[in-house]
Amino acid sequence: MTDTFSQRHVVAGSRTATSACIGAHRRLAFIVCVTLAALISNATIAQSYPSRPIRLLVGYPPGGPADVTARLVAPYLSEALRQSIVIDNRSGAGGTVAAITLARAEADGYTIGIMANGELAISPNLRRLSYDPVRDFAPVSRIGVNQLTLVVHPSVQAKSTAELVALAKARPGTVNFASAGNGSTAHLAGELFKALAAIDIVHVPYKGAGPAMTDLIGGQVHMLITGYPGAAPHIKSGKLRALGVTGAKRLTAAPDLPVIGETVKGYEVTSSYGVLLPGRAPQQIVARLHREIAAVVKKADVQEKLVALGFEPEGNSPPEYAAQIRTELAATDGCTTRMFGTVMPSVIGAKSPIGS
Repeated sequence: MTDTFSQRHVVAGSRTATSACIGAHRRLAFIVCVTLAALISNATIAQSYPSRPIRLLVGYPPGGPADVTARLVAPYLSEALRQSIVIDNRSGAGGTVAAITLARAEADGYTIGIMANGELAISPNLRRLSYDPVRDFAPVSRIGVNQLTLVVHPSVQAKSTAELVALAKARPGTVNFASAGNGSTAHLAGELFKALAAIDIVHVPYKGAGPAMTDLIGGQVHMLITGYPGAAPHIKSGKLRALGVTGAKRLTAAPDLPVIGETVKGYEVTSSYGVLLPGRAPQQIVARLHREIAAVVKKADVQEKLVALGFEPEGNSPPEYAAQIRTELAATDGCTTRMFGTVMPSVIGAKSPIGS
């Protein structure tokens, strides 16, 4: 009786084990099938990509350095991909409106973005955002690094950085500086200038460098620290006066402009611009776009144009660009914490008449 029961128990146990084994194999087979299907689907998409026009998001209005960069690269990329590139200026909140749009877009390669370190490294350290700059984007390639230029309206009684600092110290709280928006690179550049020069100047944020430039030319604000590409025509025409550049060395495109750090010790700011996709984009599409963008940036005529606009061209790899974003995030975290603490300061101040 006991032997019979044992035999039945063994048989039942064997059947249970067999069923479990079959179930495990079925689950494994299902996972393999799903994985293969995804790989085949991605490969198919990559082979046919792009089959329709591509939207290129820019986080600032026309006329600013991000927009100038996009409009320089877009025709070459369009030719390489044999598809139209439609530039979509989604300005606002220091470039983060476009960044949010990109993070939420379909990850099919038909929405890409040119982004600056403002929305990738500065804003994420200043306020809570609905995107993670590391997790929610797939870096493709950094186009290059661009120095900023300190420009003032011609009526401002300062022809050098030293004279501007002296003017601000003599009249605390009356000199203002425009920026491309709260959390933009221009905002950080102005706040760093304020802190290191030990002066009291008032921040006036705009929805992009273009509108800020327009008001500066019109005499509505005193100064602006912005990308050289957007400022260059107005400097040459005499509508603005350039006092210096924010990098560690003089610009090849404007060798007569001194380095601000020569006067304000420790001051150095650069802005970078790169191409990104939504974070879930297939690697085949990331690789295709990187190949074409890197080739565009390496073209002799493109390099010449980028250098003339104050850029140091790069066209690096996705892993290299990803590492640069993480490095900038960490570096900016320390900088913003020293200047602002953990809370965004009140940044909108009253404008004062120039030269009054």
